[in-house]
Amino acid sequence: MKIQVQTELLQKKLTLLNHAISSKSQLPILLNILLEAKDGVLVLSSTDLEIGITTQIKGEIEKEGSVTVPAKTFTELVNSFTKDTLTLEVVDHTLTVKTKNSSSSFQTLPVEEFPKLYQEKGEKITDIPSETIQNDFEIVLFSSSNDTTRPALSGVLVKAEKHGLLLVATDGYRLSLKHSKTETTDENLSLIVPSRVFKEAMNMREAKQVSVFVSRDHNQIIFESGDTILIGRLIEAEFPPYEKIIPTDSSTVTTFEREELLKAVKMCSIFARESANIIKFSLQKGSIVVSSQTPSLGENTVTVDAKLTGEENEIAFNGRYLLDALTNISHEELTFEMTGPLNPGVFKIQGDSSYLHLIMPIRIQG
Repeated sequence: MKIQVQTELLQKKLTLLNHAISSKSQLPILLNILLEAKDGVLVLSSTDLEIGITTQIKGEIEKEGSVTVPAKTFTELVNSFTKDTLTLEVVDHTLTVKTKNSSSSFQTLPVEEFPKLYQEKGEKITDIPSETIQNDFEIVLFSSSNDTTRPALSGVLVKAEKHGLLLVATDGYRLSLKHSKTETTDENLSLIVPSRVFKEAMNMREAKQVSVFVSRDHNQIIFESGDTILIGRLIEAEFPPYEKIIPTDSSTVTTFEREELLKAVKMCSIFARESANIIKFSLQKGSIVVSSQTPSLGENTVTVDAKLTGEENEIAFNGRYLLDALTNISHEELTFEMTGPLNPGVFKIQGDSSYLHLIMPIRIQG
């Protein structure tokens, strides 16, 4: 293999590819990136067996071929160059990287050991505008769990409905639900996609839209944007019956400015850290009083202007969940609904019925 490529193009792609490299892998080949010079391009691939990424850049090929190279060291080296033209050449299982003034060499592993990322793309189920991926998925993903012992909770339920896709994520303590206008060709679609796969899909901004494929034979979901393909393995589990915990009505509705409530929660979090991170909302006419206290430390109270409809009420939450919600739901005006201190509290976007975020309350004394 011998090919010349532009440093800046390679640097950009390596940043993306390293998202699929695991430093903890016991298989040495998974610490490598696969380079393939063919058909006028350099194809680069990486995988940790949970996700895979393949992408390409243009290059001047003198000799086609392929090689695997240690991802971390290769990336560090390439990032140390400026606007050089790089020559990549393989001779006797050694990859040499040359610029006008430098030469470096890497020991490689056999290409045959590198896993095949996918057999076939499968059925195309939708095209999603890149902007929609950012807007619709970002406000759902943060509710998924990092605990892989309950696989369904570490993913996002994607389900076809009459006018688009339903997206749901929950970790058992909170839940985000979004009715997306993204249409699908499969009216029976129901998948659980690892949240990590969607997070990587949000980095795919090469094209104005992302095409999504499902290979049921290989239990994979594939995202394609421009020259980049992201491959993820679907979660085979049963999603919990989330509908049962979503309130159908409310006795208290209050409307507020998100930024103001976020500031109040941040201030109260300082005192809440030493007392199980509990933050209390007191919903009153014209305001939300946000408070926290630690007997050995002190207490904090912040009043936020709000418009209340219905009964005055009180409820308490884990402060971390409040911070996550108010940070990720970036719309300026939100509403909060509740029916009692022991029932879930629901955040909604003012004037937008397609989204809700639910948090389970904490029982407090007095």
